[in-house]
Amino acid sequence: MSSENQATREANQEFISKKQRLFSPMAETSSSSSNGSSSSASVTLIPEDHLFSILLLLPVESILCFAMTCKKLKSLAYSDSLWESICKRDWGHIPVDSLKGSNRLHQFPWKKLYLQVYHLDSVFCTRLLSEKNPDGVLQILPCPRASHSLNLVSGCLVLFGGGCEGGRHCDDTWVAYIGNDFKRKLNWQKIASGIPSGRFGHSCIVINDSLILFGGINDHGARQNDTWIGRLTLHDRSGSITLSWRLLDITSTAPPPRGAHACCSLNNKRMVIHGGIGLSGLRLGDTWILNLSEDLCFGRWAQVVVDQNCPPSRSGHTLTHIGGEQTILFGGRGVGYEVLHDVWLLDGVASSDEEGNWRWRQVLFELHSVPRGFDLPRVGHSASLIVGRRLLIYGGEDSNRRRKDDFWVLDIGSMVKGVYRKMWRRVESEGERPNCRSFHGGCVDDSGRFLYVHGGMVDGVIQPSDPSGLRFDGESFVVEVVVLQQQP
Repeated sequence: MSSENQATREANQEFISKKQRLFSPMAETSSSSSNGSSSSASVTLIPEDHLFSILLLLPVESILCFAMTCKKLKSLAYSDSLWESICKRDWGHIPVDSLKGSNRLHQFPWKKLYLQVYHLDSVFCTRLLSEKNPDGVLQILPCPRASHSLNLVSGCLVLFGGGCEGGRHCDDTWVAYIGNDFKRKLNWQKIASGIPSGRFGHSCIVINDSLILFGGINDHGARQNDTWIGRLTLHDRSGSITLSWRLLDITSTAPPPRGAHACCSLNNKRMVIHGGIGLSGLRLGDTWILNLSEDLCFGRWAQVVVDQNCPPSRSGHTLTHIGGEQTILFGGRGVGYEVLHDVWLLDGVASSDEEGNWRWRQVLFELHSVPRGFDLPRVGHSASLIVGRRLLIYGGEDSNRRRKDDFWVLDIGSMVKGVYRKMWRRVESEGERPNCRSFHGGCVDDSGRFLYVHGGMVDGVIQPSDPSGLRFDGESFVVEVVVLQQQP
């Protein structure tokens, strides 16, 4: 037995010796540190590329604390390359690549940009003017309208449909090119009329350089459930813009007719719709997904069937894709005509079939913990994913049909972390403050830095039984989320 113990002790001693030789630099630094020599034990001995990778695993607060240790580490922790990588990590590559293409951003530090977005407390609004013809005459403009669609595709704002004075629907399509050298002036061009048929309360999303449109209500009150695709073409030589609409070839299954529903694009591949007003004025609570072929020649509608709780039926709410297979639903008007402020998350899990597995989950929060939370419930608002992976909520109206002009930010990151008390933040608006409005059109650019808004219903209290009380707006403005200032 003693010989076995001796062999075991020898084996253990050999293992310890190998371990000491393997980690001898660490042992040496530990020893020297105990003797008061902290320089050799410093984390600066780690290669810079390794430190770079480690920092990208830390939250921003820890990175800023890390920078306080010494000058070398501060230089690394404040480097522009590191903060560009942090922006890509937290915001995604598309917004960062789009911001890098900005003519005004080449001298703007990424760290300052990140912190400005992180501490967002205000936005800047600018009214967009209409360009004049060479002879100085203002061009023909879209008539004032509400419940229309506004999308940004291939550098162009595309406006379609909506309702206008007299309770009439619009069947026109307008396009305004903004591009990279946008001078805060719009040159609206009317490029189509009659196709698709006139409607308001429809939905329209962008897939690559095409538009997908579904449903809506015409001025006879008829609900639609047709699906259209529009392809936009920019002609470089002539400078003209064309947009061709056609009915999308789908299978026999389609969502029931509706208007005032919510929709969004999912991963630039699919269309998701929820709720709305169906036949006989019934508010709906179903969810449908349109799966599109790669060439966008045909599509297939499928209803999302979930076993767990779902959002109550509603209309005038919003759906916003926040990345991956996740979508946020907010607000709207319920079956009892009440205006809502609840938040729901639609989450999809990939599976072998095309539809996947989907579930709705309500994101609970205490309204009294929200700053000025009594202003939060709304219908007919816009909800856009802006830079920093946050939702910017604008406008809408309350249960008394009083329109709003406020801006709110919903922090998606706090939802993921479960810190529901800090989900909401109200931000101030600077510049040319727009009128209070609801049922306007809104869309953001690829960077998430600019929100474009057009039209809507404005001014005073609307009486539902008095059509003459409806006031429609025809103005356009841009909301700048991050105001870049030239460095001194």
